Amino acid sequence: MTLCDILSREQVLPDLQATNRWEAIDELLTNLVQTGKIKPENREAIAAVVKKRETSMSTGIGFGVGIPHASTDLIYEVVGAFGRSKKGVNFDSLDNQPVRLVMLFLVPQGQFQKHLHTLANIAKLLHNKDFRLALETAPDADAMLKIIKDHSGGASGAASVVKK
Repeated sequence: MTLCDILSREQVLPDLQATNRWEAIDELLTNLVQTGKIKPENREAIAAVVKKRETSMSTGIGFGVGIPHASTDLIYEVVGAFGRSKKGVNFDSLDNQPVRLVMLFLVPQGQFQKHLHTLANIAKLLHNKDFRLALETAPDADAMLKIIKDHSGGASGAASVVKK
């Protein structure tokens, strides 16, 4: 499974309106409801789990990247949404810099290895400066998804989310 297996065109938001990490998380969760990845009645419970995780330690990992994530028994497969903020979001990042790229993902409860592999591989991919720059300058969601797919198919396998 690769990052592009998690994301569809509809789950890539090229113009997040959020000004802080809480708004960014809400915007991405709204997208997951709209795209049918999480049930509307589960939205608030899932938001609470993600925000609880985020409160314990910011997932703003530096380099303008935030990776809010959580595990929940309210989903049955790994789901996610990717957003880009052109002006940057205050994410309380480790490097105190605004976040421009936010990858929210959820993993089914009890799949600890999958959760760790997903987080590690997304972080590794987003650590690539050229990849980040390409995403930040892409004109639209279609171009952003193509960049993700192109990097997912690379020989390094950096975008592999779960090794089977």
